[in-house]
Amino acid sequence: MPSPIKIDPAELRDYVRDLFQSRGVSADDAGTIAEVLVWANLRGVDSHGIARVPRYLELFGTGEANAEPKIVVHNEKGALAVVDADRAAGPVALTRAADIAIAQAAQFGVGWVNVRRTVHTGALGYYTNRIAESGLIGMGLVAGMPNMGYEGAAGASVATSPLSIAVPGTGQYPTVVLDMATAVIALGKIAQFKKAGKDLPAGAATTADGVPTTDPALAKIPLPVGGAKGSGMSLMFELLTSVLVGEPILPNFHSGVSGGKKHRQNAAIIAIDPSAAVAVNTFTSDVDATIETIRSLPVAEGYERVILPGQRGAETFADRSRNGIPVPEPLWNELKTAAETYSITSPTVGAR
Repeated sequence: MPSPIKIDPAELRDYVRDLFQSRGVSADDAGTIAEVLVWANLRGVDSHGIARVPRYLELFGTGEANAEPKIVVHNEKGALAVVDADRAAGPVALTRAADIAIAQAAQFGVGWVNVRRTVHTGALGYYTNRIAESGLIGMGLVAGMPNMGYEGAAGASVATSPLSIAVPGTGQYPTVVLDMATAVIALGKIAQFKKAGKDLPAGAATTADGVPTTDPALAKIPLPVGGAKGSGMSLMFELLTSVLVGEPILPNFHSGVSGGKKHRQNAAIIAIDPSAAVAVNTFTSDVDATIETIRSLPVAEGYERVILPGQRGAETFADRSRNGIPVPEPLWNELKTAAETYSITSPTVGAR
């Protein structure tokens, strides 16, 4: 298998931005989508990075995603706002929601922003990390199309709904960022295993008929992490996002009504101002002290070190910022083909 090529992150962002602009997306929105996708690659979350570009282009082409959305913000009561995304790409809608949540938290101590009628949200950790960079605690929940098993039910029943929490400290350590799906493995990861010719971990997925498998070519339905625990989390995220804004996904999907299986997602982005509860200096120093406590625990047999949520991502971010983002050759060729259609010049191949 050929080694991945490496692309300068800034050049890759510009390239992806130009690709989306060629599909009628505004310069600002295209830049936002590119920023979110490339951020995922920089963090090592390649399943949610530029590998998603072909699918995003397809969504714009079919009209499932709106290249020119008319986003409306409703703020009827206090700290709760609703962003009607008008089928905007997730990175556009959720970045907007994160910035609104930051502003709401500055006024009320907390900001809760629900997003309805968006499409693929990208790496959820981007938005919570954006909030944490403002010195606030960021939280995010997403509900989407059923593609994961539910404990005790046959077939795809609920979504692989992700959860992210980002907590800032003083800067002595990288921001602690938890970014996880409610599934044992994400669909994007299954695709990566398939491309790499590797077997999946046992207990991660089933075939479309519900038969457990480790063959990524046969795997169609991820299983919930912790069985009933992952199932329950996904259901609760649907209630706190989709149902809360009058856009329930599960009833329409499973009833077979017209349009019930059309791709869509809903989300909630929350920002919390620690100073509303405790002195900021106390909070940040206590965060660092807690992190240091975990880092200093005795290392268990079979492990090299104790890892914090988001630590590997921060290390990968530093490495790829210096040395370039690795892109598999098949994906690169697919992007080049799309770019050539609109006479977009591809970035220089090779690390800096």
